[in-house]
Amino acid sequence: MGWLIFGGLALVAAGLLWRFGRLPKGGIELVAAALFLAVAGYAWQGSPGLPGKPTPAPEDAKVPDSAFALERDKLLNRFGADADILGAADAFHRQGLNLYAIGLIKGALEKRPNSPDLWVGLGNAMVIHGGGLMSPAAQLAFQRAEAIAPDHPGPPFFMGLAYAQAGQFDRAESVWRALLDRSPANAPFRPELEQRLIEIEQMKRQMAR
Repeated sequence: MGWLIFGGLALVAAGLLWRFGRLPKGGIELVAAALFLAVAGYAWQGSPGLPGKPTPAPEDAKVPDSAFALERDKLLNRFGADADILGAADAFHRQGLNLYAIGLIKGALEKRPNSPDLWVGLGNAMVIHGGGLMSPAAQLAFQRAEAIAPDHPGPPFFMGLAYAQAGQFDRAESVWRALLDRSPANAPFRPELEQRLIEIEQMKRQMAR
């Protein structure tokens, strides 16, 4: 059956080239030679006798939750339109649809350009899409969030988290220490921030060894 299909396609291709291709004199001989080589290659490499078998879908195409998704409710709004958008973006990330997540957040930013939560979410989405690297565009998104809400702990916290995930521990430490220095003593996120700074120090010592 495979030979019949291949032969039919070859004849159709030859007929179309002869009828509409405006071949120069002697061109039909070149077309015939090319088709002959194609048939020879198919006979050598092809396996027309084997039954068709579709490639099975992966058993689990989902991606684990990002650190941003796990920590988001602690520093950003848990309810409202922005929280819904970021939750939907997290769902896209779990499916590996990172560009959809970026597009969703950008669409929301067109309506609410002064939302620090959305700018933080956009920076995180770009980091995920970049394979964990802090790109200039992602950094700009975090900085835009911090400029809109300079007293908001979310933008510097998640910027530091993105730096740490990218292996840029000095930058992560600098951002987090600045946040810690200006945070109230009773801020609920201080214990976790202090723990992350301890972990940064430990990782830097291990690298120095």
